[in-house]
Formats: sequence, C-alpha cells, structure tokens
Amino acid sequence: MNLDHHESFRHTIDENLARGISADREQSLREHLDTCASCREYLNASNRVIAGLGGFSFEVDPTLNARVLSSLRRPAQPGRRHWALISVAAVVLTMGGSLVDLRFGDVIASVFDIGRMPVRQGLLAFWIVPSLCVLLLFPLLPLLSKAGTHREERTQ
Repeated sequence: MNLDHHESFRHTIDENLARGISADREQSLREHLDTCASCREYLNASNRVIAGLGGFSFEVDPTLNARVLSSLRRPAQPGRRHWALISVAAVVLTMGGSLVDLRFGDVIASVFDIGRMPVRQGLLAFWIVPSLCVLLLFPLLPLLSKAGTHREERTQ
C-alpha cells in the first residue's frame, strides 16, 4: 500500500478518537487495522497518548476568562513610572552624547582622519538631537494619549 493510503487511515483514526466517525467508515477502518501493523501501532500510540493526557487536570480561576477579555479590549496604558524611566534614559543619552562630543570629539576626528566639525555635526545630528527630541516628546505623550482616548470616548 502507498503512504497516502496509510495517511488517510491515520487521519480517520484521529477523527474517530476525537469525535467519532460513521459506521461505514468505522467498519472500513477495522478491516484495514486487521491487515496493517503500522496503522495498528499508530492507533495504539494514539490511545496511549490520550490515556496519558487523561491524568492531567488543570484548575483555572473562573474569573480568568473575563479578565483576559477585558485586558484585550482596553489598550495598555503605560504608567507614570514607565514615562519617567524613558525620560531619564533620554536625559542620559543626551548628556552622554554631549560628553562624547566634548571629551572624545578630537580623538574620533583623528582616528577617522576627518575634521573636528564633521564629527561634531554627526554627533549632533545622529545622537544629541534625536535623544533631545525624545526627552522633550515623552513628557507630552501621556497628555496626548489621554486626549486621544477622551476624543474616542466622545465619538462612540
């Protein structure tokens, strides 16, 4: 017999174990199992797995489903601590970029054999200004987020 034929019988075995099959299909399956050792082994292995899983029991808090659904409905709102940590990180990055520019700008310029001004402009454009923008933007985000939430509530 070819592999596809066995695969269809294995699918029938799975279906029978999960929800049952018609009497005609069950009779066909029995006849096949009488002559096919590999499908019989598949049925035995499936029965062992099901028996092994029967020993598991899970206790779930009855309110878990309601809590999960409610948390999925409302968007996550970062707390003040979250915003404060991001703002502190932006301050550290801004100060770090300025420090690198002041202390190591000449060293960087000599290592890359370029003038001091291109190094200063690069640090300013790619480090200091972006972190400064983050520093200025993040304190405004909670206010903007609340304003957007209130606007959505009024339109509904």
